[in-house]
Amino acid sequence: MTAKVKIRQRQDGTFEVERFTPLRRIEHLMVILTFVILVLTGFPQKFYDTSWAAWALNMCGGLDSARLIHRVSGLIFSFHLFAHLAGIAIGTLAHKLTLSLLPTTRDIRDVFATLGYYLGKRSTAPAYPKFDYRQKFEYIGIVLGGLVMVFTGLMLLYPGIVAAILPGQFIAAAKVAHTNEAMLAFLVLLIWHVYGSHFSPEVFPMDKTIFTGYITKEELKHRHTLEFARLFPEESLD
Repeated sequence: MTAKVKIRQRQDGTFEVERFTPLRRIEHLMVILTFVILVLTGFPQKFYDTSWAAWALNMCGGLDSARLIHRVSGLIFSFHLFAHLAGIAIGTLAHKLTLSLLPTTRDIRDVFATLGYYLGKRSTAPAYPKFDYRQKFEYIGIVLGGLVMVFTGLMLLYPGIVAAILPGQFIAAAKVAHTNEAMLAFLVLLIWHVYGSHFSPEVFPMDKTIFTGYITKEELKHRHTLEFARLFPEESLD
């Protein structure tokens, strides 16, 4: 999160707060694009003995073409991941970013407080900071899962180099880890992310913040109360 937050006013008088910078929005689009391509070219290779996999591979121009597209997309994703991590590290060291997506002990308390609210044990939901525990879980998951995919993918891309350094069993293990992590990431995004971004009552039918970059003050106050209080301390909160 940058130290200075932009605030703009729409024509109807509604004030909006910048939640995601243009760079983060571009990164999100890149993740969507590369992830979809990797799934469309990777899953047919994993489930090669099914009829739909043969059809999907033919749509890609054949197995060799699908492998080429998959590898190029994987290298693009790898570069993006390491560039993102490098940018976070440099920005943090330069005191231009804060690690607001790292889990804290407060997130653990928020988990139980949220469960208590859902079960009727609390009258109100907990007040969340800029990113709540659910969003942090997704972010940490995609970063750690991405690292697994990158390193295992490189091992499968260059098996000769790996075999010259490590026992051959590591290549087989990398294949299992790569394909299973891909399936896990797909299911988490399909179930967790799609619900949180589209079907959750708070945002239905779609949370457009990651695409527009802005959230209204009222939404910020309701969904991220602590961040609202930090940005607008002079305004009273209910």
